[in-house]
Amino acid sequence: MAMPADTNAAGDIFGGWVLSQMDLAGGIAAGQRSGCRVVTIAVDKMKFIRPVHVGDVLCVYSRVGRVGRTSMEINLEAWALRHRFGCREKVTEATFTFVAVDDDGRPVPVPPEGAAVE
Repeated sequence: MAMPADTNAAGDIFGGWVLSQMDLAGGIAAGQRSGCRVVTIAVDKMKFIRPVHVGDVLCVYSRVGRVGRTSMEINLEAWALRHRFGCREKVTEATFTFVAVDDDGRPVPVPPEGAAVE
């Protein structure tokens, strides 16, 4: 939920707060797909469509896009549930790129889809 501490001088929620929530959601999706630790390496095509207001619940939806040897593109959409109970409006979308890494932070291959992850 968007809180008053997350606002700019105009009373809208900071875009950086929205981006942070999307990064968390994208990291979860990339971690599930790779079965290991992931790091964000790029944010592309971030498009803010509508503002997020105090009291809105931000809902972030992810879809795994292109998967390379060690990287994954995660397509994200954020929707605001207005005033916790109102209508849902799409507020932003972006493509985040994550890289699968080992415990030392070195890139590791992303297993093929459906492969057993240890």
